[in-house]
Amino acid sequence: MDQRTIESYETNADEYAKKWALQGAPDDLYALLKEYFRPGLTADIGCGTGRDVAWLSEHGCAAAGFDPSLNLLAHAKAAYPQLPFFQSSLPLLAGVDRGTYQNVLCETVIMHLPSSHLSEAVDTLVALLRPGGTIYLSWRVYGEALRDDADRLYTPVNPETALAPLYERAQVLLDQEVVSVSSGHMIRRIIARKQT
Repeated sequence: MDQRTIESYETNADEYAKKWALQGAPDDLYALLKEYFRPGLTADIGCGTGRDVAWLSEHGCAAAGFDPSLNLLAHAKAAYPQLPFFQSSLPLLAGVDRGTYQNVLCETVIMHLPSSHLSEAVDTLVALLRPGGTIYLSWRVYGEALRDDADRLYTPVNPETALAPLYERAQVLLDQEVVSVSSGHMIRRIIARKQT
């Protein structure tokens, strides 16, 4: 992850937690997860304050959350003390087991990586999946790299290059560009199943 972006989440974790709590449930995301995810071990990469880990756990997925921000993880652990949360960061996700997850959720995270790390990050995400496992990957759509007022990096994602590891080892089940119901931002979503 971009270090300045991580620092922004660390410094402003309380603000982000309040903001996300007011957004309301991402019902469009949850409808897709109900349709495509199967029961089993699930990793939420970039879990933030843990809301989606809790939802996944309530819907048949043994979910664990991973995030680079210790302060966001503190919010997650306080809100959901019964659920597992760990510090780890893309592109390498050190300490996260490979080949074991039935599902991987990575919702609007990869655009915080420098473009030179995108393909490596996608390769890591696919490597987490067991054969036949499913990944949900999304990012905000931007035309050029920028930083917002909070100093978070937003990198344009070129699917042809960044998603090459996914296209090589998984079958795409859904590819859509939509406005997110919860955030109101234009996002691109890919759902794919790892080849057996």
